[in-house]
Amino acid sequence: MIEFHFKSEFRLESAAHYSDWVSRIINSENFVVGQIDYIFCTDDDLLKINVEYLKHDTLTDIITFDYSDGTTISGDVFISTDRVKDNAVTFNVDFSEELLRVMSHGVLHLMGYGDKSDKETSLMRKKEEEKIKMFHVEQ
Repeated sequence: MIEFHFKSEFRLESAAHYSDWVSRIINSENFVVGQIDYIFCTDDDLLKINVEYLKHDTLTDIITFDYSDGTTISGDVFISTDRVKDNAVTFNVDFSEELLRVMSHGVLHLMGYGDKSDKETSLMRKKEEEKIKMFHVEQ
């Protein structure tokens, strides 16, 4: 089950469409959907989590907590919509596209994709682009 929670004024339009898309991402990589919670919050909320759990005193757009078991993908995906908004401006893309990138990034982490090395980052970007395109495909 994929659920969305909001700790800011941000709201997803058509949450069912996003849920279907995330399910298709997971299935496209031969995994099974477990319990995935997307929590949309502010920079302040995510900074507190970053400091408390990861000991990083920096802003970030996403933090993912992985509870997956084998091929069943589960986890909490915290997203700062403040960072998404700022990153969209920085990268000269629409907010909606940057949101899809970050949402796909989180679920790709849950499936084992990393971004610590240049090689991992390159593959992650390729997968993000592939998964963003899936959003616009009706099933």
